[in-house]
Formats: sequence, C-alpha cells, structure tokens
Amino acid sequence: MFKEVTFSYNILSDPDKRRQYDSAGFEAVELESQELELDLSSLGAVNTMFAALFSKLGVPIKTTVSAAVLEEALNGVVDIHPLPLGLPICRKVEKQCAHFYSVTITEEEARDGFVCRVQSSDKSKFKLLYFDQEESGGLSLALQEDSAKTGKVASAGMYFLCFPVYRLDHTVNSIAAAKDADAAFFKKLDGFQPYEITELKAGTHVFAVYGDNFFKSASYSIEALCAAPFMEEKANLRAVEADILAKRAEISKFETEYREVLAQFTEMTSRYAQEMQAIDELLRQRNEIHASYTTAPPMKRSSGKQRNKGSIKETKEDAQVRDKKPSTRDRPKKKKWFNIHLKVDKRKPC
Repeated sequence: MFKEVTFSYNILSDPDKRRQYDSAGFEAVELESQELELDLSSLGAVNTMFAALFSKLGVPIKTTVSAAVLEEALNGVVDIHPLPLGLPICRKVEKQCAHFYSVTITEEEARDGFVCRVQSSDKSKFKLLYFDQEESGGLSLALQEDSAKTGKVASAGMYFLCFPVYRLDHTVNSIAAAKDADAAFFKKLDGFQPYEITELKAGTHVFAVYGDNFFKSASYSIEALCAAPFMEEKANLRAVEADILAKRAEISKFETEYREVLAQFTEMTSRYAQEMQAIDELLRQRNEIHASYTTAPPMKRSSGKQRNKGSIKETKEDAQVRDKKPSTRDRPKKKKWFNIHLKVDKRKPC
C-alpha cells in the first residue's frame, strides 16, 4: 500500500509523468520505471518517518540520490578530496549528503584493474557513486551501488577488472517475492546483472559516498586499490560469477518443473482428502445396513452418567456403613483388671 501511494505521489509531483498519466494512464508511466525510488531529501519529517517504519518492517524502499547533490555536482561546485591508492579513509557523512573523492591511476594500473570499496562497521546505509567528468567541468552520475549488509558490516564496491563483472540488486522483484514464498528463492538471482563499465582509462576519476540513512549520519571507510596483487582473486571472481550465471539458468528451468510437480502434489493431496471422506461414508452406510438385519426392537441403553451415579451412590453408602461407629449401648462390656480378686498368703514373701 505504501508503494502504491508513493508511486502515485511521484506521478503527481512530476509534470512529465503526470502528463503521460493523463494521456494514457498508469501503463504509460510503468513502462518507463517499474521500481519505486524515493528522494528522501524531498520528503517531510512525517513522510520520512513513515518510510523508515515501512523499511524496518521489511518493505523494500529504493532511494535515489538527492537532486540537490546531483545539481551541485553537475555545476562543479563540490569539494573533491584526493584518495591515494591503498590508503583507507574513515569519515562520517550526513544524511542525504555526499563526500567526493578523486583517484588518479596510470596506464599500467588501468590494465591491471581497479577496485573501489566502502564499508560501514555500524551497518549504516550509503551509496557508492561514480561520476563522469563533463567538458564543462561538471560531474554527471554514471554508476551507483547501494550498500548491502554482509555479515557484521554494510559494504558496497565497484570492480573495474577489464572483464565483465556483475552486481546484485537485492530490490529487483522483491515486492513479488514477498507475496510468494517460493518466488523469494526463484527470483533471488534476477538482480544479478553486469556492470555498465568494466574498465577505466588512465587519468583521474571521481567517486562519492552518499549518506542514505533516514535520520542519522553514516560512518564509513573508503579504499581504492590496484588489482595487480590480486590475480588469484580476479580468477576466482570470474569463475564464481560464471557459476552463478549457470545456476541462474538452471534455477529458471527448475522453477518450471517445480511448479508442475507442486500443482500435481496439490491435486493429489486434495484427492486424498476426498477419497478418505468417500471411504468413511461408504463404511458408515455399510454399518447401518448390517444393523438393519434384526426384528428386535432397538435397545434402550442407559446412559453412562446414570450408571456412574448409581455406583457412586452405592460406594458412598458402603463407606457410611464402614465409617459408622457403634454406640455405647452396642459395645460389649469389658472386665476391668483391677476388680479381679486374688488370694495372697501374707506369710510368704513375694
């Protein structure tokens, strides 16, 4: 519901989308953008609070970079700090703001490959951005990678290794997966898509870390590396991603088979219940027919409660008889030992 409301708000707040909706309805707008994206900087405090609440409840909300940050970058009025290779920098960026960094690489480093990674030890939400430099001196957004929780940290990275490298978008088809438990498994690799840029040329390149938290700043550590010392890791990454692509094709085929078998299983379990009910009904009819073969009147069976009451009553009477003590008149008289007369010779000592 929150997604539908926000999607409608995005249409009404954008003159172009509103014009498309007025002419052709929702279909014209949905063809352009199926994913929900929110600019948190344009939301008020109440809307931001609701968005944060829905995010906590598990509703996938994809955010976009603030329009103000993109405009400043395009106008070339942002502060850019140098980022040396192999030297991590730890900082804290405010919500819906960005820190810009420049990295200079040589021809040899460009051939060996280049990696830029960002981590947050407190699992803050952030975006790693890569900008193209315009002839006018401004910066235009070219790549964007959202942070994802991996173990005890939140991380994001861009890998320019001179061969196709893939990224995993966790928000793809997440709404559909939430409606179907099986879809969460079968659509898990749908967001596994190749990067648009696989290698960088020698020169200076600009990256940025954008704070994507709803209310607080984001702590992070950014590091730029040349991939030359990581030849084994490059080979392993290429092999693993090839296996993931093969597995995605295999899972797609398996889903078709699984759905067919599941439909058969559902049909069989439904028939099982129906057959069991039919058997019980036939046996009941058979028992009634057997019972009809008699000329005797039907027996009147006393209820179990009456029998129990009678037995309980008898038990109580027996207990009263046992517990009843005889009266004083009914008791036999006992002789007292001190009334016995004994003849004793006083002359003989005892």
